[in-house]
Amino acid sequence: MRVSVDPMSVEPGPSESAPANEGGTADAVGQPSARVRPPTGEPVRSPAEDKEQATAEALRPHAEDAFAAELAELAAQDDRPRPARWKLSPWAVATYLLGGTLPDGTVITPKYVGPRRIVEVAVTTLATDRALLLLGVPGTAKTWVSEHLAAAISGDSTLLVQGTAGTPEEAIRYGWNYARLLAHGPSRDALVPSPVMRAMAEGTVARVEELTRIPADVQDTLITILSEKTLPIPELGQEVQAVRGFNLIATANDRDRGVNDLSSALRRRFNTVVLPLPESADAEVDIVSRRVDQIGRSLDLPAVPDGIDEIRRVVTVFRELRGGVTTDGRTKLKSPSGTLSTAEAISVVTNGLALAAHFGDGVLRASDIAAGILGAVVRDPAADRVIWQEYLEAVVRERDGWTDFYRACREVTV
Repeated sequence: MRVSVDPMSVEPGPSESAPANEGGTADAVGQPSARVRPPTGEPVRSPAEDKEQATAEALRPHAEDAFAAELAELAAQDDRPRPARWKLSPWAVATYLLGGTLPDGTVITPKYVGPRRIVEVAVTTLATDRALLLLGVPGTAKTWVSEHLAAAISGDSTLLVQGTAGTPEEAIRYGWNYARLLAHGPSRDALVPSPVMRAMAEGTVARVEELTRIPADVQDTLITILSEKTLPIPELGQEVQAVRGFNLIATANDRDRGVNDLSSALRRRFNTVVLPLPESADAEVDIVSRRVDQIGRSLDLPAVPDGIDEIRRVVTVFRELRGGVTTDGRTKLKSPSGTLSTAEAISVVTNGLALAAHFGDGVLRASDIAAGILGAVVRDPAADRVIWQEYLEAVVRERDGWTDFYRACREVTV
């Protein structure tokens, strides 16, 4: 579709005084197109420079942009076999997710802290003709892992279908530009490809988030795509065949069982990998610390002194209430209705850092995280509040070195 442009706002075209090849771009038929003149005093930027600036200003850059330097180093030093259209070998993809040190000493930061075998199985699944289903309780980094897998394999994590109760079939198959459809009838020009169709045509990885929230009849549109590797377009008497390199990553949380369970036919098309909760408190503290540091830098939060003690307290509270028993195993606890996931712990600590930096003395204290913990634990005002108060009085109050935490939590609870 051509877009009309005010002739007073553009540089001369090739038939005028300006040379045709100085910074111009080619239009759909190969003719140089006019350049939009930037505001006075601003230099003309290349598309790469525009993308770099947009990435720098993005609140949350895509994984392939945020970790572009690491991906480039891995690609340069990766001498292992790569599946068709993969940017990295399976070994390099696993190294990107789990972290490591390259032969030249370059350090790759871990994106996922968990069992190595789980990542290896997920990566090798995508190197076959089986789709990958990442399953786990909320907050186990399913979306995070799927994004980084797509970024490392295809260099593009944006081919995404977000599953909801209202996700239509067109979001997975294709839709139509109704203006063109009415004007010219069904044609490829009038067809609007879905992210899945684009991934099939380009040989890249597509992502479907919260698969079990999508209505069952819409879920089943994936069966032909995953089994036959084709997407029929009956209106045109055509089909799109997936090229080598195409695959699909879906995520689902096992708290949604019974919402829209996968049919047995669709489930057989996936290799399911369950992402567990962190095995130990130390591992969870490490995950929370890393992510809070990354988020804090992206939000330009003022630096605060090390808050590892408060992070450990948040993690301890979440793990005990989540597991229904204290760390020493001596006291049984009632679990609240919320998930108390690692992702929620990250949110609580990040909010506490902002409070400490902007409204406190710059030191992360118990008073900065107390309100966040209360909001995470007490989802049901009636039942959860009772559980929380019992935990405060029976466990927190009696714990050595936690007096300040107990007082801060009591203050916001009452």
